Amino acid sequence: MISWNDPALSNLLAAGYLGLLTVLWSLLLASASGWGRRWVLVQRDGQQRVPPVLVCVPARNEAANIASCVSAVLASEGVDLELIVLDDGSDDGTSEIAERAAAGDTRFTLRQGRPPPAHWAGKSWALVQASADADRPYLLFLDADVELHPKALHSTLAQAEVERLDLLSLFGSWRLESFWELVVVPVVGWFVRGATNLDAVNDPSHPDAFANGQLILVRREAYEGIGGHRAVQGEVLEDVRLAQVFSKQAHRLMLLHAPWAFRARLYRSLAEIVEGYTKNFYEGMGRRPLVALGLALFTIIGSLLPYVIVIAVIVAQLGLGWTLLDGYLVAWCCGVCLLIMGFRWRQERADGRSGVYALTQPLGNLVLLWIVIRSMLAIEVRWKGRAYRDGKASTGPDSPKR
Repeated sequence: MISWNDPALSNLLAAGYLGLLTVLWSLLLASASGWGRRWVLVQRDGQQRVPPVLVCVPARNEAANIASCVSAVLASEGVDLELIVLDDGSDDGTSEIAERAAAGDTRFTLRQGRPPPAHWAGKSWALVQASADADRPYLLFLDADVELHPKALHSTLAQAEVERLDLLSLFGSWRLESFWELVVVPVVGWFVRGATNLDAVNDPSHPDAFANGQLILVRREAYEGIGGHRAVQGEVLEDVRLAQVFSKQAHRLMLLHAPWAFRARLYRSLAEIVEGYTKNFYEGMGRRPLVALGLALFTIIGSLLPYVIVIAVIVAQLGLGWTLLDGYLVAWCCGVCLLIMGFRWRQERADGRSGVYALTQPLGNLVLLWIVIRSMLAIEVRWKGRAYRDGKASTGPDSPKR
């Protein structure tokens, strides 16, 4: 009989743990490059005639992004478009930069937004103002940190027409420049994508609904029929909630993978990354504590612990002369770490990056763990000077900007 203090039991438990992780990460690695393959936006040649569209860009302190956003929209090919930038109380010169980028293009209009009423989220209120009195058959809601490909808008409109969609949203690619962006954003971003079942979202008979707020195209008649962004006025996760309202009212929606269509510079520093994802991460999990705790435990046990074991074994052996695990178990644990990094490498290559940042996967997972815990415990979070409590806007007039 094996007793609890028998080394054989320790080896047996370690082998079971490592075996489970080996199977799990092998399956994830095998499927890493196949995500979204069935649901890809095709780049069209621009020959198909598409309806006119109004592009609405809410911008609050977006001086670093707005020029590339405006220039890219106005460079769209094969589309009759009008672009409205709604300056949502910026104090960093966003309006002036946007006007310079438009360079007198008559398709461009700049509007100055009013402060949101009580219990309105800033983005939803900005989009209500930007789309007021719209008379074009389609509206495109575009984040100010998004840079469109010249053929993206035409291809998106053509897809909506062919499929007779009321809402079409896309997953694009990230523009990553700083160290922390390269380390953390793919970890969090691919978690969100991996947790999104595109087959279910794109099945009209399935209740799942999802949209990516970086780019959402809606048929104006359907959008006005649901009450527009008034239907999700206080939601911090307004994009997903908007898709859910469309779905509940039996409108046709679709979510496609389109890494070529646009790239977005979400955040520029570690502080922005943590604050930005904290704002909506727990909300994205339906505010379910068991789901959040499950993710936290998986991150610790399934992603971080193998690295901790390897480091502990090396330190104990070299520094103290202790042998914590048999050699074959140490080698096995190293193999699991390589599988985890291989999974990240496949993701990096799928996004067109070199893959070298696969080496930082443990660091990215540490930040992810912090974001999950912080998002779950936060009663109130702030973003761009506005407060959100339990996933909803908690203030009306602007708070001082940070």
